[in-house]
Amino acid sequence: MAAMLTVWTPAVGFGIHKLLQYSYTPGRPATASPEWPANPWIARVRDRPTLLVFAHPHCPCSRATVGELARIVALRKDGLSVAVFFYAPSAQPPGWARTDLWSDASAIPGVRAIEDRDGAAARVFGAFTSGEALLFGKDGRLAFHGGITPSRGHAGDSSGRDAILSLLAGKPAARNTAPVFGCSIQGGE
Repeated sequence: MAAMLTVWTPAVGFGIHKLLQYSYTPGRPATASPEWPANPWIARVRDRPTLLVFAHPHCPCSRATVGELARIVALRKDGLSVAVFFYAPSAQPPGWARTDLWSDASAIPGVRAIEDRDGAAARVFGAFTSGEALLFGKDGRLAFHGGITPSRGHAGDSSGRDAILSLLAGKPAARNTAPVFGCSIQGGE
């Protein structure tokens, strides 16, 4: 029994360490332009801030992002334009991006779900990782970019969600970026 515990305990510790390391390792941050791009996939709404979220429809971590997006919209539903771009590789059949995550995002009042064929919109806006959120002010200037979850697949308090809510309330944010946790939306399936 002692020999088994001697082997089992470090193995469990190693497994937990690897799981935590994966959960808290952010994806590649966006290289978002400080201004709304000249040729965007959607027209900029000029009378209110715009929140764009980029998601991989098959990334399990994105469920937490959609949940946090629902909370943000519920708290700030008036005066906010929201779109979620779902990565859709052209090598996949039509409808591949229309998963339950698509349905969940579409069910949030005022949120538009948009297929992002081969990540073209993600490239225009500089997003690389599922869960990337970009908040643009009425003036078209980037106010925030980053994730809105505290780690991979975990919902709850996060610096990204707090920053967006502060900015939407007209208050300064403690940060204008936050780590983003999720799958790649640039060429990966």
